[in-house]
Amino acid sequence: MAGSAEQRRAPLDVRLLEGQKALVTGANSGIGKATAIALGRAGADVVVNYVAGAQEAEEVVARITGFGVRAYAHEADVSDEDQVVAMVARMVEEFGTIDIMVANAGLQRDAAVTEMTLAQWQKVIDVNLTGQFLCAREAAKEFVRRGVVPEVSRSAGKIICMSSVHQIVPWAGHVNYASSKGGVGMLMQTLAQELAPHRIRVNAIGPGAIRTPINRSAWDTPQAEAELLELIPYGRVGDPEDVADAVVAMASDLLDYVIGCTLYVDGGMTLFPGFATGG
Repeated sequence: MAGSAEQRRAPLDVRLLEGQKALVTGANSGIGKATAIALGRAGADVVVNYVAGAQEAEEVVARITGFGVRAYAHEADVSDEDQVVAMVARMVEEFGTIDIMVANAGLQRDAAVTEMTLAQWQKVIDVNLTGQFLCAREAAKEFVRRGVVPEVSRSAGKIICMSSVHQIVPWAGHVNYASSKGGVGMLMQTLAQELAPHRIRVNAIGPGAIRTPINRSAWDTPQAEAELLELIPYGRVGDPEDVADAVVAMASDLLDYVIGCTLYVDGGMTLFPGFATGG
C-alpha cells in the first residue's frame, strides 16, 4: 500500500481518558507502542512495560509525556508472577491507582506441530495466556479495593485483553499461538462474567493483519502484501494505530455498557473471504 500510516490517517485527538492511569504491557514496539501513545494522547498517565528494549521504551515515554501527562518505563516479564505483582504495586505507589490494564504482551514461536518442542509450546502459553491472567488479576485486585470513582470513570476499572483473529480462526503451523489466543477469548469472557458485578469491564481486541515487527515477512514485500490482501476484504493491511484507537474507545466511558466482547480490528478477515465467491 502506498504511503505511510501517518499519511493515511490523523491521530484521535480527543482526551477521553483525562486523569486515568493506564498500564500497557509490551509497550515499546508495535501495537503496544501505538496503544501507549494513544492512551497518553487521550489524557491518561501511562506505564510503559517492556521485557527487552529499554531505549525504545524510554522513547515511548518521551512521546507520551509530550502530551502533558505522566509516564515511566518498567521492565517486567509478564509470565513471571513476582514481576507482575511488583509492577502493579509500583504503579499504585507512583500513580495512586490503576484504571486501565491493557494486557498486550505476546510472542510467537512457530513450527509445524510434528516439529514443535514443548519449550516452544510452553513459552507462548506462558506469555500470551498466563501473562494476561496475571496482569488481569493484579489490576482487578486494585479495582475491587478502590471501587468506582465517578469523577474519573463510570466503571471501577477496565481490563483489555489483546487477542487476535486467531481467537476464532485456526492457523496451521502456529498451534501454540492460536491456542493461546483461543484461551484469551475464554479468559476474557470468564473474567467479564465474574468481575462485572464489581463494575469492572473486561473486553478484548482482536487484531487481524497489522504492520508490526512480529509479522514483517507477511507484508514487507509487494508479493507478500498482495498475498496477504487476499485475506482482507477491506483492501489494506492495518496499522498499529487502528488497534490503538480501538483500545482508547474501549477504555473510555463511550463503551461503558460493553462487557465481555471481542472487537475484531481486522478489515474483515474474520468474514472468511475465501467463501465470498462460492463455497
